[in-house]
Amino acid sequence: MIKVTDLTKVFPNPDGTEKTAVDHVSFEVQPGEIYGLLGPNGAGKTTSLRMISGLLKPTTGKVHIDGINVTDQPENVKRQIGYLTANTGLYARLTPHEVLLYFATLYDIQRAAAEQRVRQLADWLGMHEYLNLRCGALSTGQKQRTSIARALIADPPILVLDEPTLGLDVLSNRLILEFIRTQADAGKAVLLSTHALDEIETMCRRIGLIHNGRLIAEDELTNLRTRTGKARLSEIFLDLVGATDSVFAEEVTR
Repeated sequence: MIKVTDLTKVFPNPDGTEKTAVDHVSFEVQPGEIYGLLGPNGAGKTTSLRMISGLLKPTTGKVHIDGINVTDQPENVKRQIGYLTANTGLYARLTPHEVLLYFATLYDIQRAAAEQRVRQLADWLGMHEYLNLRCGALSTGQKQRTSIARALIADPPILVLDEPTLGLDVLSNRLILEFIRTQADAGKAVLLSTHALDEIETMCRRIGLIHNGRLIAEDELTNLRTRTGKARLSEIFLDLVGATDSVFAEEVTR
C-alpha cells in the first residue's frame, strides 16, 4: 500500500525566493488498485512520484510504502517499488536480455531465477523477437516494454508509473495498459500518472486531481461527475479549478 501524508516539496529559486512544487498532498493507494493522478504540466505530479519512489527527499510530510517510511529507509523502499517514466533510459549497447539480467543482480536475484523471470516477462510483454537485439536499435514501443520489464524484474508489490504510454503506437499502448491491469489484478498497488484522460477513465476507479501543487479533489469518477455535473474528465478538472480558457483546456487534455 502507498500512503502519502501532507507531502510537500519546496525548491529554491535563483533570486532567493522559493517555489512550492507540491503542497501538503495526501492520498492512499490500496493493493489491487490503479489510482490515477491527473494534472497539467507543472502541477507537481512528477515531483510527487519521485518523492514517493525515494528519489527525492520531501521538504515536509511522509510517504509510507507497505508501512515503511521512505525517508527513513529509502533503500528498503526502492526494493518494493517498480518505478517507470516515459523517458526511462536504457543502455544502448546492451540487449534487453542483458539489461534485465543486470538489474536482477542489483536485487540479488540468483542467475537461474533471473533467467526464469526474464522469460516470464518476455512472454507477457511479447519481447522474444527482440530480446537479444541491442537496445539502441529498438523502436519506441520495444524500448518501453523493456523498461516496464526492468521495473518489474524483482516482482515489486508497488508500481509507480509516470506517462508509461507516452509516444507509443496503438498496439503497444493497448498491450501495456492490459499488462498494467494484470498487475493490479495480481494484487499490486499501481499509481498511474498520465495526460491521456481516456486511460485514466478506463483504468482507474479513484482519481486524484492535482493543480498548482495541491490535490484539489480526490474521489471515484462517478462521484466527481455527480459533484460537477460534467461527464468528461477534462471538463470535470476545468470545472474544479474554475478555468474556462481554451489554451488551459488544451493543456489538460493533451
